[in-house]
Amino acid sequence: MVLFALLAAGQPLRAASPDEAAAAFAAGDYQRALRMIKPLADQGNARAQHDLGFMYANGKGVPRDYAEAVKWYRKAAGQGFAEAQSNLGSMYAQGKGVPRDYAEAVKWYRKAADQGFAGAQDNLGMMYFKGGGGIPPDYAEAVKWLRKGADQGYAEAQGHLGAMYGLGKGVPQDRAEALKWYRKAADQGYAGAQDNLGMMYFRGEGVPPDYAEAGQWLRKASGQGIAEAQGTFGWMHLMGKGVPRDYAEALKWLRKAAEQSDARAQSNLGAMYANGVGVAQDFVEAYKWFILCAAQNYEPGKQQMDKVRPRMTSEQVAEARRRAAQWTARHAGSAG
Repeated sequence: MVLFALLAAGQPLRAASPDEAAAAFAAGDYQRALRMIKPLADQGNARAQHDLGFMYANGKGVPRDYAEAVKWYRKAAGQGFAEAQSNLGSMYAQGKGVPRDYAEAVKWYRKAADQGFAGAQDNLGMMYFKGGGGIPPDYAEAVKWLRKGADQGYAEAQGHLGAMYGLGKGVPQDRAEALKWYRKAADQGYAGAQDNLGMMYFRGEGVPPDYAEAGQWLRKASGQGIAEAQGTFGWMHLMGKGVPRDYAEALKWLRKAAEQSDARAQSNLGAMYANGVGVAQDFVEAYKWFILCAAQNYEPGKQQMDKVRPRMTSEQVAEARRRAAQWTARHAGSAG
């Protein structure tokens, strides 16, 4: 028994199969996945090369290293692996691990999109929508690719196609179609579409105004951190529109949006402090938020400043300006 155990221990370990490596990767067990994926990637397995690139791009199981991610994405992309082609395109679009190059991004997105990869179809459509870097905007081309992704059920493409119908870009403006595509994406949990769908009900665009329905979708988008949704949802609680009037909830959501630089939320939050609604009256804090939204050329914020300023001492104004400067510096640092 001892002899057999010694002989067995000396035998080489069985190499992991590509399926085993992919399963560990999909399960998020990145340390185990790395041990299996790296040998497979070195042997030229395209799936493993892509997954290794993803791990380096996102710091999963390894330190984040964009240049290393590009290296492995490129190996897999060169073998025609669509997901790697799409991710390599994103690295060029974002300038991560390579100099930003929109033409290269479009090239790799198109290779993946031509294989039917929905994420690349969405990315390619958005490249044509936004333009830049020598790529002229082409709304008809954008719609073409977004529709391909949307027809595959890809939520982001559905939301973006809805926006094209809402804006009338590349297609005749059609709010019913916008609503249809937003709902498809929103039902899949896509926050941007939940926000847009909620705002259509809030404003009565293509549907009768319905604050209760708006509130349902804006709540979902707010929970995912969409500033416009948070600001609107906070205002609804402030005014009791579609939801019970609740100043604590209003303050919570307006603050979340204001901290993301939403000017309308900053103005409404400042108004709550200026009027002592749901909080103790505080002209300094109010004026701070008015300064911040006025810096974004938000006219109601400027008007609020003019109303509050005569009720403040010069010391209070100076303190409000100091707080606003601190807030701006803090947020500029986090953005960088």
